[in-house]
Amino acid sequence: MTTTHPHPDTAATPTLVLIGHGMVGQRFLEELADRGVTGRARVVVLCEEPRPAYDRVQLTSYFAGRTPDELSLVDPDFLARHGIELHLGDPATAIDRTTRTVTARSGLTVRYDALVLATGSYPFVPPVPGSDSTGCFVYRTIEDLLAIEEYAEHARTGVVVGGGLLGLEAAGALKGLGLRTHIVEFAPRLMALQVDEGGGRALRRTVEEMGLEVHTGVGGTEIVADGAGAVTAMGLSDDSRIETDLVVFSAGVRPRDQLARECGLPVGQRGGIVVDAQCRTDDPAVYAIGECALAADGRVYGLVAPGYDMARVVAAAVADQLDDAAGGGPDGDRQQPGFTGADLSTKLKLLGVDVASFGDAHGATDGCLDVVYSDARSGVYKKLVIGADGELLGGVLVGDADSYGMLRPLTGSVPPVAPEQLVLPAGAGAPAALGPEALPGDAVICSCHNVTKDAIQSCETLPEVKRCTKAGTGCGSCVKMIGKLLPDSGEQGLCACFPHTRAELYEIVRVRRIASYAELLDAHGREEARGGEGCEVCKPAIGSVIASLAPAVGADGYVLHGEQAALQDTNDHFLANLQKNGSYSIVPRIPGGEITPEKLIVIGEVARDFGLYTKITGGQRIDLFGARVDQLPLIWERLVAAGFESGHAYGKALRTVKSCVGETWCRYGVQDSVRMAIELELRYRGLRAPHKLKSAVSGCARECAEAQSKDFGVIATANGWNLYVGGNGGASPRHADLLAQDLSDAELIRLIDRFLMFYIRTADRLERTAAWLERIEGGLDHVREVVVHDSLGLCDELEALMAAHVTHYRDEWAETLADPERLSRFVSFVNAPGAPDPSVRFVPERDQVKPDLTLLAGPTLPVRTLEGTSV
Repeated sequence: MTTTHPHPDTAATPTLVLIGHGMVGQRFLEELADRGVTGRARVVVLCEEPRPAYDRVQLTSYFAGRTPDELSLVDPDFLARHGIELHLGDPATAIDRTTRTVTARSGLTVRYDALVLATGSYPFVPPVPGSDSTGCFVYRTIEDLLAIEEYAEHARTGVVVGGGLLGLEAAGALKGLGLRTHIVEFAPRLMALQVDEGGGRALRRTVEEMGLEVHTGVGGTEIVADGAGAVTAMGLSDDSRIETDLVVFSAGVRPRDQLARECGLPVGQRGGIVVDAQCRTDDPAVYAIGECALAADGRVYGLVAPGYDMARVVAAAVADQLDDAAGGGPDGDRQQPGFTGADLSTKLKLLGVDVASFGDAHGATDGCLDVVYSDARSGVYKKLVIGADGELLGGVLVGDADSYGMLRPLTGSVPPVAPEQLVLPAGAGAPAALGPEALPGDAVICSCHNVTKDAIQSCETLPEVKRCTKAGTGCGSCVKMIGKLLPDSGEQGLCACFPHTRAELYEIVRVRRIASYAELLDAHGREEARGGEGCEVCKPAIGSVIASLAPAVGADGYVLHGEQAALQDTNDHFLANLQKNGSYSIVPRIPGGEITPEKLIVIGEVARDFGLYTKITGGQRIDLFGARVDQLPLIWERLVAAGFESGHAYGKALRTVKSCVGETWCRYGVQDSVRMAIELELRYRGLRAPHKLKSAVSGCARECAEAQSKDFGVIATANGWNLYVGGNGGASPRHADLLAQDLSDAELIRLIDRFLMFYIRTADRLERTAAWLERIEGGLDHVREVVVHDSLGLCDELEALMAAHVTHYRDEWAETLADPERLSRFVSFVNAPGAPDPSVRFVPERDQVKPDLTLLAGPTLPVRTLEGTSV
């Protein structure tokens, strides 16, 4: 396909030909446009791929629901506005430097005054016999991803060859597609170029905890195919064998320098087009930029930031050269800044794991020392490399890379605090970490676009920063630091005990791995509140935060464990709902409202034997009212033995996922709503949140499950599922808003994961999703950008937090029954454990019971007390 916007009078106009239209090629065109070159020259672009430049750094976000069009880096009117001729799917096939012409596959021949090669790189496929079998793929382009996605529909197991950056991304993609996934890495550790041995151990441990199988120190020896030529297994160099349906090669890249070789331009011994500091080849009319170029320092740079620097250098040089070709030569020699090397620092989130390296990460400098913090249990590893004079030379961060934004700009200087203060978590003996005020004004915050702290602080908001400086629009690793540098939002604290909002305290607990309320209060509470007991506002709020982050911060997820018990509201304290006469109601979970006759009989027998009032709720389950506190464990024991678990009706957590009968029974149904409702309820059960969560799944547009009145609701379509968010009934009903439509099962679950964790992360205490969606800046559009398009680069982290919740879920009723010490709290009177509460009495009504309300009118109603709690 050709997009032609011809420059007027092309015969008399200097011509620039750009071969390749990737990220670096598009940045080069933008640099030309900024210099006014596109208005004075004909610009022709030959592109091999069938689509314009797109964000290859965010390639994997395609599997999170981001469309190819949304990944595009080219504004719709950019080409037309600047008169650029773009030839898609028509790569250059030959360069004739004598006639200064380029020939494309279509036969198009273009004469050039300046030629820029931005051909990038190609995936390296190890010479493994059978690597051309059906089911073998590379992981490089959108077309590659489309092919993998289609093939994976009929696969169960996949192998990724390569444990580097793209290899781990590819593994995450296969896992997200529902495949059992193996990673095969020839090096002794994952990401061997970025992290050291300790970092590799931490990374591997975390990756394996996510369910991926890692094989390091081995290579592939053969791909085994069946009679039709399709992959069935992969043999490894340790004589083991992996049965697999699909293999993805992501074992590194090689510079695409074939065109240069064929036209006689010098290339490096290991590949790459040789260029000087101006990125010029030995032909003064030909330049090379990005991954195809072997820079003057002898490196081929595979990161986008160095490619952008090269684009800037060549745009300035080409502007001068084209001016000369037009007859407007300079009065004297121009001195343009050259490309002499680049910062190789990287910060990524791979499979939800933070990984960063910067500076001399491997300690190659003579006389340097390492400062190391390692927590094997949580998968956190931090190493700083310090010079003999105290200078910060570099470092490696795995599992917690939040300090990257501070540490990388400090590289090359002596930090104002001791090195151990930069790696130790809160509560481990270190004072508070440095704030952004410690950075000098000329510290580079965004390395992709070379933007300094001073430039960022000249703006007021993140959108303004992105628009004016482009900071935050590259790899995204600087966005969190940018937020810290912008003006304070003016938020007030959670309560008199804390100067921070609930969302800020969530971040503090997550990053610092704080597992107790007392530790948080002492380290981050207001001065006057430290050492105290807190208040009734912050204690349950922090208890919920710690519970929602329990696996990530090393806390016990059981809400009545140790100090956690004293933080809970009355209902959570007894894992049941307190009713008006002092009795409790019990609500077993019935996922999706589906229940067997046997389980119905058990509920009936329990209600009969304990004299409980029973009622079917609007959320498709059964409430059992009227239990005394000492009866709760006895009732749970019967229910748990029958396969029931807590329905969390007492907690700020997921309540129910309601459903209609769907396509299984209903003649209007188009999807299996019951199956989906059960899957969602079992996935999110026990998820602690700022407020209660309700959901529903409707099997067609008739909406019998009332999904649009729920915090997150799902409605079936002929093409999949529509996801609605932010609805609720109650005193201020709100219809939910459409977040995304026609989703597959995997896409739906992935977006709900992200939405719920983003809500939990940013909402205020006791704020329902409806109120949160109306309060949060940018509203639904902002939430969609974050959870669908990953605009803040948080989605891997949100998914990892949800995965940890799912993995570590434990039923609170069963946990209580298994521990005699925990059972001891379920008594009416601590000084008479076996005595029932005489105030809990009932009278008959409609063949059941109801509270005897006459007792509530008297002046002498007893007040039951339990240590640490008043009821």
